[in-house]
Amino acid sequence: MAKKIDEIMERSGMTQTGRAVAYIKDGLDEISHMIGDYVLETSANIVADQRYYDLPANMLKIRDIRVKNHNNDDDKYKSIPRLMYEPPEEDADGV
Repeated sequence: MAKKIDEIMERSGMTQTGRAVAYIKDGLDEISHMIGDYVLETSANIVADQRYYDLPANMLKIRDIRVKNHNNDDDKYKSIPRLMYEPPEEDADGV
């Protein structure tokens, strides 16, 4: 990585590494804002006693999983928090 920064600095005639890195980061930010994220949203119905669900084959990352709270009347969805560690309880079916 440092070799590439040195090469860019040499080509542009810059001598200050910090400023060059800042310009590179600014440029990358501008590019990412122009391109934007490719986010696809989909939904699936939860089926009683079904544990596993098929996910799209072209999916790269799950950003959020939300479920409708059955105790509310205003159709609010709640996010399921991501676990950082193993669940504190084992599954009843041992899977």
